[in-house]
Amino acid sequence: MRLCTSILHTSMLVLFLLLPAIINGQNQDNDDYEFVDDEGLTLIGTIQTSQHMTVIEKEEIENSGADDLANLLEDTIGLNIVRYGPYGSKTGINLRGLDSRRIAFLIDGIPANSSNDGSFDFNQIDLNSIERIEVIYGGSDSKNNVSGAMGGVINIITVRKNDPGLRLSLSASNTSAALDSLFDTQNYSLSALYGIKGFSFSSNIFFNRAQNYYPNIENNEVWDTGAGLSFIWELPENMKLIASSNIYYGDKNIPNSWSLTGSPDNQLDFTLGQNLMLDMPRIFIDDLKTELSLSYHFLRRDYSTQPTIFDPNPDFSRIDQHSITAINRWNWYAADFLTLRSGIDYRFVYLDSTTMDIRSRNDGGIYLTAEYKPSEQIIAIPSVKLVFTSEGSDNIAVIPKLGLLFNVSDSLVIKNNYYRSFKFPDFQDLYWADDGWGSTGNPDLRPEDGWGADIGIRWQITDSMQIESVIWAQWLKDSIQWFEYAPWSFRPENVEEAAFFGFDNSFSLEIPVSIGFIEKIVPSIYYNFLLSYMLDEGRTFSSNVRVPYSPVHTIGFSLNFLWKTGSVMLSGNYKSERIDTNPANILPPHFLLNAAVNQRIGDNFVLFGALRNILNTSYESRYNYPMPGFTLTLGLRTNMEIK
Repeated sequence: MRLCTSILHTSMLVLFLLLPAIINGQNQDNDDYEFVDDEGLTLIGTIQTSQHMTVIEKEEIENSGADDLANLLEDTIGLNIVRYGPYGSKTGINLRGLDSRRIAFLIDGIPANSSNDGSFDFNQIDLNSIERIEVIYGGSDSKNNVSGAMGGVINIITVRKNDPGLRLSLSASNTSAALDSLFDTQNYSLSALYGIKGFSFSSNIFFNRAQNYYPNIENNEVWDTGAGLSFIWELPENMKLIASSNIYYGDKNIPNSWSLTGSPDNQLDFTLGQNLMLDMPRIFIDDLKTELSLSYHFLRRDYSTQPTIFDPNPDFSRIDQHSITAINRWNWYAADFLTLRSGIDYRFVYLDSTTMDIRSRNDGGIYLTAEYKPSEQIIAIPSVKLVFTSEGSDNIAVIPKLGLLFNVSDSLVIKNNYYRSFKFPDFQDLYWADDGWGSTGNPDLRPEDGWGADIGIRWQITDSMQIESVIWAQWLKDSIQWFEYAPWSFRPENVEEAAFFGFDNSFSLEIPVSIGFIEKIVPSIYYNFLLSYMLDEGRTFSSNVRVPYSPVHTIGFSLNFLWKTGSVMLSGNYKSERIDTNPANILPPHFLLNAAVNQRIGDNFVLFGALRNILNTSYESRYNYPMPGFTLTLGLRTNMEIK
C-alpha cells in the first residue's frame, strides 16, 4: 500500500510541476468555461463538475453508425467493451479499469444498475430515443451523488422538451453479416414528439430481430422490443412535472463458449419502469431550488439451460426484482461565492429468485456539497456523503471528496479531485445458492473500498481546437472477485488490493473547408494509457498481473466529413492485449475500422449506412467468445413535422 500511495503522490507532483510551463503559453480569448450552470438541477440540466466529463450529443449519436449503446460508447469515446458476442449478448464496459458493476448507470438521473448483480442491460435503450449521454470519470461523483460510482457515472438522458408542433420519425435498417447472412439483423424504430405551450409529449417504440449468424456461431438469435413514453408539464412559478415510463422484452438465445454451434441456453427478459419527477426552480425563496423523483422498476429474467456433455441435466432459474427509488436534491445559492447542494436518496429492493430465495434490502444516503468561489478563477468543491445498507457487513460509510477547479484563463481550465470510492456487495455476491456445481455466494463479504485522485487540463486553443489531458490514479482494497476454488465451482472473495494508474488524452479540431460540396472536416483522436495491478494472493507490483480485460493502450480516431445535407465518418479503435480472469488466457491486440454515412434526401428522408469491422478482423472481446467480422448496415430514416 505504501508503494501505491507513493506512486499516486508522485504522479500528482509531476503534473503540478509541469503546469506552470503549460499555463504560460495560453491565450486569454475564450469565455466558454463558466462553472455554474443554472439550467435545471441534475436530472435533466447539465451542471459542470471538477471531474473529467464527456458529453455525447444527439447529432453525434446519429452520425456515429453505432448499432447499440455499447458500440456507441466504444466508437465515440473509447470505452473498453467486454461482450460475449453480437447484438443481445451479455455486455459490459470498463471505465478507468473498473467494470460495469462498479459504474453507476443512470437513466434520466435515476439509478439503473441491477441490485441482483450490479450489471446494466445495454439492450433496453434504443439509440433513437437518447437525447444525449453524460460520462463522468472517477469515483464519488458530486454532480449526481449516486452510490457505487467507483469507476464513474454514465447518465443516459431520454427526456426532452419539445418545440410546438407534432414530429414523427420512423427508422428502419438491415444489417448483413458479410455474405453469410444478407438479412441478419433488422431494426425498426418509431417516435412521436408533440409540444404546445406548457406541455411536451415524447414516445418511442422499437423492435429488433437479430439472427446473429457468422462463421462458428449458430443458434444465437435474438428478438426484442421496447417502448418509452414521457410527459413534461410546465406549472406555475417555472415548475415542471415530468412523468416517464418504459418497457422492454427480449427473447435471447445464448450459446455456450464450449459449444458455440450446439444447443444454446435461452434467456427471457422483461423490464418495466415508471418515473415521476418534480423540478421546482423556486421554493420559499428565489435562491432555493429543489427536485424530487420517485421511481418504480420491475425486472423478470428467466434462464433455461440446454443439456451439454458437461451437464446433461437442463436447468431453469428465475429472478423477479422490484425496486422503489426516491431522490430529493436541493440547491441553495447562498451568495455569489457560495452554492450549497444537498440531497437524500433511498431505495428499497425486493428480490424473489430460484437461486437466492426471497431477499430484500434498504439502502441510500445523504450528502452535502459546497461550491466555494473565493475568486473568479478558483472554485473549491468539498463534498461528503453518508451511505447505508441493511444487508451484509459494514453497513454504513462516509464518502468524502474534494474537487478543485482553476480557471487559468478564458481558454484553460485545470481540474483536480481527491475522493474515496465505495460499493456495497450485490445480492448475487452475498447470497448466490449452490447452482449444482458448488458455486455459492459469500455473506461475509466486506464492501469494496478505495481512494483515488486525478488532475487534468482542458485547453480550448481556438474556437475549433481543443485538447484535454488527465492523469489519474486509484487504489482499491477488498475488491470482490469470483474465484474458481474447484473445477467449475466459484465463490466470491475480497482480494487484498488492486491499483490503477492512467493517462487519458483527447484532441479535436474543426476545419472549415470548401472542397466540392464538403463544408467542414472534423478530425479527433484519443489515447488512453492504463496500468493495472492485481495485488491479491501475495502478488506485488513486480508480479505485473493486470486487472482482467483492461488494455494498457487504447487508441482511437475519427475523421468526419460534413456537408449541408449529410456526413461521412471514418473511425478506428486499437486495443493492446488483455488478459482473462485466468491470467494464462491472453487476448491478443486488435484494430477495428468502421465507417458511417448519412445523407438527407429532401426535407423528410435520411439514408444512412455503416460498415463495421471493415478489415474483417478476427478477435475476441471476451475470452473464447469470437466476435463478428465485417457487417454492412443500410437504413432509411423519415422525419415529418406538422406545425
